[in-house]
Amino acid sequence: MTNLYYIHDPMCSWCYAFREAWSLLQKNLSSDIGVIYLLGGLASDTVAPMPLTLQQSIQQAWQKIEQTVPGIQFNWEFWSRNIPIRSTYPACRAVIAAGKQYQGAELTMIQAIQAGYYQQAKNPALQEVLEECADEIGLDTNIFKADLMSADVENELQRQIQLSRNMNVYSYPSLRLVHKEAIYTISIDYVNFRTMLNEIDRLL
Repeated sequence: MTNLYYIHDPMCSWCYAFREAWSLLQKNLSSDIGVIYLLGGLASDTVAPMPLTLQQSIQQAWQKIEQTVPGIQFNWEFWSRNIPIRSTYPACRAVIAAGKQYQGAELTMIQAIQAGYYQQAKNPALQEVLEECADEIGLDTNIFKADLMSADVENELQRQIQLSRNMNVYSYPSLRLVHKEAIYTISIDYVNFRTMLNEIDRLL
């Protein structure tokens, strides 16, 4: 079996920028290739406000994305409405918790988190925002809240993070093609899915 691993984080701005190219790549992949999502865990748990230098660095990334990836725009009011927190593990757990309720809910939760963060200027580092996302996509919020804090969800997050580290992934988004027990790094192209598709076809 040949698998393409997509290693991501729901609060990663470059993952948000990759969504259209990634969608097109998946639609054009051979049916013989399985697609597996892995949460990389960009930033561990904290409640401390994000340092100003890091805020500026992320804002520079947003600017670069808007300048280089067609169709991607951010709601810059996020920076004036919120106290930014450098913590993405809660959002990662929310994706796993969503998937426990129905098949496909992980992807729906990723989209809800990205819409809340990048379009509606909400802060998905906060549990109440994640609960709003769960409600928006039709989850049972009481079950979701319990799962979000559960050992099972935490263990699954750590399993996915460890697997991504075993593939030598430390930045997001990343693609790894696993074929005949070999692991290949697929270069990310944010504007043209065909360069990635051609690279995969060449390797196979």
